[in-house]
Amino acid sequence: MSDSQTNRLPLVLFGIYLLLYAGFIVINLFATELMELTPFAGVNLAIWYGFGLIVAAILLAFIYGVTGSRHDAQANEAAENKEASK
Repeated sequence: MSDSQTNRLPLVLFGIYLLLYAGFIVINLFATELMELTPFAGVNLAIWYGFGLIVAAILLAFIYGVTGSRHDAQANEAAENKEASK
């Protein structure tokens, strides 16, 4: 993964979360009755959506951590190879 891709990844992940959160806000502003629905286990949609946002944040952080550690490992390996070839 190049440096430009690594620098862009956090912005992409932030954009994904921003869209999810904006959806939550828009539904609460313009379709409040929708959030009152109880689709599963007697818990309303607002609570499910809120838990979904928390899970999404954790998943996005995990994705960032995994891809970032891979990039760090590749960068370290490249630096070691460069020093070894001297």
